[in-house]
Amino acid sequence: MRILIVKLSSLGDVVHTMPAVQDLASALPQARIDWVVERAFAPLAQRCAGVERVIVCDLRRWRKAPWSAATGLQWRDFKADLQRHDYDAIIDLQGLSKSAWVSWLARLSAGGRRYAMAHRTDGSAYEAPTRWVADVAISLERHVHAVHRSRLLCAHALGYDLAGAPRYGLQTPVGVPVAVPVGGPPAPADLARPCVVLAHGTSRADKQWPLEHWLELAAALESAGFGLALPHGSDEEEQRSQWLAQRCRHAQVWPRLSLDALLESMRGCAGVIGVDSGLSHMAVALGLAHVQIYNFDTAWRTGPEPAEPALSRRQVSVYAEPTPSVESVWQAWRGVLAA
Repeated sequence: MRILIVKLSSLGDVVHTMPAVQDLASALPQARIDWVVERAFAPLAQRCAGVERVIVCDLRRWRKAPWSAATGLQWRDFKADLQRHDYDAIIDLQGLSKSAWVSWLARLSAGGRRYAMAHRTDGSAYEAPTRWVADVAISLERHVHAVHRSRLLCAHALGYDLAGAPRYGLQTPVGVPVAVPVGGPPAPADLARPCVVLAHGTSRADKQWPLEHWLELAAALESAGFGLALPHGSDEEEQRSQWLAQRCRHAQVWPRLSLDALLESMRGCAGVIGVDSGLSHMAVALGLAHVQIYNFDTAWRTGPEPAEPALSRRQVSVYAEPTPSVESVWQAWRGVLAA
């Protein structure tokens, strides 16, 4: 049996899809699973245990220059790659027009079917072409965590029961470099300090935590014997990282890293404290000690859903409006360490 997963973006959504792939591989061990994903997030799909082939697309870039010669050539290559095999099941786990279009473009085997969600779930985007393209539209419970939604859809589509907590299957490739801090290696006095990643960056301003809060938290972490790692994915985030590092004694600004290098650098850290962002969701997938900060009551949908019951107190969310206090985040981190 050959299965195609369609989940194109974004970083957190791709992470949330990985447990569904683990379920498929476990329930249908003879199945061959391919995954269509945007190029920026392909390293995650390529690390996902059970995935045979990752089909890379560049829809975001193609939309910027749809009539260029380069786009035409890349589009033809993508279409040929997508249609290399016929699929017994094509499962749209995104529920948007773009994923419906990719599902429609992929080829079915004789008797094969396209599956998708029949409706929107609470707090999630959904577009009508999803249902128009599907041969089988599956109704799901509406108030459901993003991880569980993908797991349920695949289980209903292919007729198996879910068992156990989510597993991410995040494999480690060989030869991926780890971060070297800006300004060179850490000073010898810092080598003995376990490192906590402060994942302060997010593309949405309303998800940010105030810089002054980060600075106060950083001081508490340094006093407790931790070093700090400050990643960034944009110029604005780099400026925030530099601002924090200049006011801390044991902080390192990481260079702007590829997704592979970022994963491996995070894997070696003591834990992550971050806002609702792709980096925080990666921390969950890596099984790291983690506190996730929410300014909205949406942690039930995207917050830590640990892969193992033993991690249920080591990966937690903190929510308050307009934003959680430093004390609440600090106490959550202390609780994570105690667990």
